[in-house]
Amino acid sequence: MHSDALTPAAYVDALPTERKAPMKKLRAVIRKNLPQGFKEQMSYGMLGYVVPHRLYPPGYHCDPSLPLPFMNLASQKNYIAVYHMGVYADPVLAQWFKTEYANRVTSKLDMGKSCIRFKKMHDIPYDLIGELSAKMTVEQCIDFYQAARR
Repeated sequence: MHSDALTPAAYVDALPTERKAPMKKLRAVIRKNLPQGFKEQMSYGMLGYVVPHRLYPPGYHCDPSLPLPFMNLASQKNYIAVYHMGVYADPVLAQWFKTEYANRVTSKLDMGKSCIRFKKMHDIPYDLIGELSAKMTVEQCIDFYQAARR
């Protein structure tokens, strides 16, 4: 669900009561573990973690006025979603995540190409999402993006 919130804090504040605590916790764990250089901002109507233009001036090819996206966090209608470009771009990272998820969580992984969906708030593996957040540096993100664009 797209939000018109102008800041990440406003986005979280506008969430339904039952979504606020898990979203606040996910936001905190991502921010704590995110490598230096990424910037938190609103992106595509959700919380975004991006490579700012000062580090990658060309921006995102679909709209160069936007910074290069890396991660997003969203409260959707039926689930909370974590979008991570690294699991989309790097098969090794995707396999690591799938294996670690299976080792730590009893529920089945609900995952698309870059989207990890959590329908049950008590099933969110916060520590694993923190570890995933830390697995790719800004430089690696840019390298994967440029290699995919070639």
